[in-house]
Amino acid sequence: MSKINSEAMFLVRKGAAETAYERRSFTIDGPGDGQVMVESEAFGLNYADVMARRGLYREAPPMPCIVGYELVGKVVEVGANVDPSLLGKRVLAFCRFGGYAKHVVTHDYAVVPIDETPAEIAMALCTQAVTAYYMAAYLTPIQKGDKVLIHAAAGGVGTILIQLAKQRGATVFAKIGSNSKAALVKELGADYVINYKESDYAEQIRNILKGKRLDASFNPVAGSTYKKDFALLGSGGRLILFGGSEMGTGKWGIFTTLNFVFKMGMLLPIGLMMRSKNVLGVNMLKIADNRPQILDECLNKVVEMFLKGDLKPQVGGTYKADELGKAHAALESGNTTGKLSVFW
Repeated sequence: MSKINSEAMFLVRKGAAETAYERRSFTIDGPGDGQVMVESEAFGLNYADVMARRGLYREAPPMPCIVGYELVGKVVEVGANVDPSLLGKRVLAFCRFGGYAKHVVTHDYAVVPIDETPAEIAMALCTQAVTAYYMAAYLTPIQKGDKVLIHAAAGGVGTILIQLAKQRGATVFAKIGSNSKAALVKELGADYVINYKESDYAEQIRNILKGKRLDASFNPVAGSTYKKDFALLGSGGRLILFGGSEMGTGKWGIFTTLNFVFKMGMLLPIGLMMRSKNVLGVNMLKIADNRPQILDECLNKVVEMFLKGDLKPQVGGTYKADELGKAHAALESGNTTGKLSVFW
């Protein structure tokens, strides 16, 4: 098997974004059976990367390590049983960590050709758009007339969820933390904009619903928002949990984690049945590990929708590799919108 000398932005310590990463050389094995090697031009950021940096993401490899789930680049080598026509193609690629590197080996089903699509646009179609599509169109499809709450509505997942929900005929409640994001979510189709920093978001929604209930909530926050969302759901309602960003705001280690769990309380299955409510958990890393055909289907679908003009990815910012700390700090602040990408 061939080996390539490459370099990556290694996560070397927990804590502040500015000191957590170092640019290091390393050697990577060439692709094996069913795999390809991609030479990266840029990689994307996700909130899971922030959680890994803070030591709160147990799936992350031990430090020093290379995190990251996605990149845009050129296929420079293919392994056995891979379509040779992929060689030389410019692709959008998923990976199971390792994305913050100049060379990445991943499965052939986890790449899709993108021709000349700018990397910062294509990147928004990877982890975040695939997560949104999986939740809203595959796992528990949004139905016409549904009343849908979208947390972090101006972020990478949220902006795609708004578009998918509106295409399916839903009424969208877009939850944001700054009025500066209101114009964006309205432009994408949000019917109601909820600024949770002005007053309790659950009360705002109840005042709008006037006795009615939500049909779905897409929630990457969890913690104290879980019980609020559950109470807002009506019969047949679905609470989809796909993150725990509230835990990432704490500074007291294990006590933060325990407080996070305490706020969510205990869930009794009999209670779900009696109320006819649903709680679904989403971890795309597990889907990629155990049901890769779903990842392949969702990735190809969102790229197809983009090429047809049915999805408008939102670019939140681009950075150079040596500005990775700055990019991480921006994402962690909660002040960004859309997708953040880092270029080599």
